[in-house]
Amino acid sequence: MEHIARRLHEEMTRYNWVGFYLIDPADPGILQVGPYVGSFTPNVRIPLDTGLCGAAATTRQTVIVQDVSTDPRYLPGSTMVNSEVVVPIFVKGDLAGELDVESYFAGTFDKSEQDFVEACAAVVGKYLGKG
Repeated sequence: MEHIARRLHEEMTRYNWVGFYLIDPADPGILQVGPYVGSFTPNVRIPLDTGLCGAAATTRQTVIVQDVSTDPRYLPGSTMVNSEVVVPIFVKGDLAGELDVESYFAGTFDKSEQDFVEACAAVVGKYLGKG
């Protein structure tokens, strides 16, 4: 996960923060920050019913917001963030975590970006499922 976060951050110029949130094994109602790369410190623990990460977790679907200032669910990690995509990661059908990508540019995540980030999350899900 650290390698994927670093590569996405380095290679995708509009991916200003890339990280993983994982279900806390001690409290399955919480997402806790995992490996990440970016210019700000993220929210360390997020309840499953809070923010865009919580929305992706509870709906079990990708959440894309092209302008976070227009979405009341947005839980700020940085005032510089303008758009975000959150993709749930599943292991054998169970939510294991999420891949969260944030951009300082509005409108970053079109359909091709969504497909790409979802494919990255699927790779991590398959890897975690082997353990």
